[in-house]
Amino acid sequence: MATQRRAAAPMFNQLGLIGCGLMGGSFALALKQAGLVGRVVGYSKSPSTVEKARRLGVIDVAAESALLAVSGSDIVLIAVPVAATEATFKAIRHLVEPGMLVMDVGSTKADVVAAAKRVLRERSACFVPAHPIAGKEHAGVEHADGQLYAGRQVILTPAPQTDPDLVQKATDVWAAIGCQVLKMRPENHDAAYAAVSHLPHLLAFAFFQAIAGQPAGKDYLQLAGTGFRDFTRIAASDPAVWRDILMANREEVLRQSALFRAVLDDFESCMREAKPDALEERIRRASQARAHWHLGGRGRREG
Repeated sequence: MATQRRAAAPMFNQLGLIGCGLMGGSFALALKQAGLVGRVVGYSKSPSTVEKARRLGVIDVAAESALLAVSGSDIVLIAVPVAATEATFKAIRHLVEPGMLVMDVGSTKADVVAAAKRVLRERSACFVPAHPIAGKEHAGVEHADGQLYAGRQVILTPAPQTDPDLVQKATDVWAAIGCQVLKMRPENHDAAYAAVSHLPHLLAFAFFQAIAGQPAGKDYLQLAGTGFRDFTRIAASDPAVWRDILMANREEVLRQSALFRAVLDDFESCMREAKPDALEERIRRASQARAHWHLGGRGRREG
């Protein structure tokens, strides 16, 4: 009689999930589907969200507080708006222990690294900041997907005090659910994402509002085609989330905005001064650069 092969032990006994929305819920499902975690204990500010997450099988146990979600966990994921990260650190710091892997999924990093150092102090060695470049247009645990992170990039931004063993463990878990793992300094991350994500969102919000706010704006929008739809899609992003991101990374976003403004002024000068050849040359440079650019990974979310 053939002997039954015993399943390998999971990488983690318990995931403490703080924030049972799209990002956190998808991480929990990914770990479950890959057999990487024994059980998931989840907490969200909204009791109805926690109950929905439990009913959908995203979490196994509902916690009444962030601290109770951390209790007994060997991995913790903080999936809350970036502005709420410091308050979350304060809520859980008494149960953060050496060897516990604590991560976030925020779109800004220097601010959360500073908050971890300020609040967790020596326990900040347990915190490995993470930014998975993945998502959907619709938030909420009902949209959680265990394959959300497969084929995507995740950027880790450990601080000098971060435990190297936990950085490796974070690398291993993200890789195990299908991510390409990159590492950057928090400041470099925020500078890069100000350019390729945060400023584009700011421009999309402003551009759409500039049209919608005109007397004939509604009529103009009725005539828009697919190019306009694609160009402005990110203007429908969550206002509170993007308020927090833009404020948290405002210095880098404003620096990128100034660079953009200078280039836009240059294009406008060509038009104002009736220099079609100069205008065409500037358009050609941008067109050729875009034609030779290839998106990394399977795709990305805005954030």
